[in-house]
Amino acid sequence: MNEFKFPTEIVELPSKGLLYPEGHPLAEGKVEMKYMTAREEDILTNQNYIRQGIVIDKLLQSMLITKFDYNDLLIGDKDAIMVAARVLGYGKDYSFSYYPDSSDSEEKVTVDLTHVKEKFLEEENIITKGKNEFSFILPNTQNEITFKLLTHGDDGEIEKEIQGLKKIDPKSNFEVTTRL
Repeated sequence: MNEFKFPTEIVELPSKGLLYPEGHPLAEGKVEMKYMTAREEDILTNQNYIRQGIVIDKLLQSMLITKFDYNDLLIGDKDAIMVAARVLGYGKDYSFSYYPDSSDSEEKVTVDLTHVKEKFLEEENIITKGKNEFSFILPNTQNEITFKLLTHGDDGEIEKEIQGLKKIDPKSNFEVTTRL
């Protein structure tokens, strides 16, 4: 029996693939995604996934055709994939309301998500292509630091650390310092 082939789209990654090692599926700077189906709608309404806070990750993993370790995915690339998933699933128009300038009057806005511009990675501060490391000279001290962009896996490890610290001291907030 022939397997049904879903329509797909190619999504360009803001990292351009420059921070993934040579040979990694994301090193090409793009991923292939399928359109949402009833299966993805079921994922979005899965109460267990919602309670665990993993519903978006499960949705994206279901829509991605390009095979790779999801923990390797840079957070900025994940955000771009999430916007693409929204466009593929529900269309380009995103409507929301907000209160501008601390006023009491609500303003309704519709944004065309296809016109939201990604900020693509600039190559000048990358130490080595294919390695997630950057150098930066601090303006006041002139000390040079090396840093990396967070991946989905890094973010998960940080979240586990925060939850562990909350068990030790429930009244304290460790979010900012732990993330830094």
